[in-house]
Amino acid sequence: MIILRLCLVFGAVALSAAILWALGADTRGLGPVIVEMLHEPWSLVTLLDLYLGFFIAAIFVVFFERSHLWSTFWAVPIFFLGNVWTALWVVIRLPIIASKLSSGN
Repeated sequence: MIILRLCLVFGAVALSAAILWALGADTRGLGPVIVEMLHEPWSLVTLLDLYLGFFIAAIFVVFFERSHLWSTFWAVPIFFLGNVWTALWVVIRLPIIASKLSSGN
């Protein structure tokens, strides 16, 4: 389980680095890029797929968190911070998730 958690941390750090690189490498800014992407059919499909994944991850978080406050704290930022935030949640909660899945609860 430690190897999986380390891989998730590495993935989140690598994705964060890629995001920071893209922010510095593309001078247009995120808004114009998204508008341009929405004119491409496959880019639109990719964005829909991405946000469906965010929605599924948020549902998973809500089912595993015990309180509404923690559910909100972890689920809402997924739609803005994406898989970096989801990976952080999984790293922190993986022992609890594994325990619940193995016990059948």
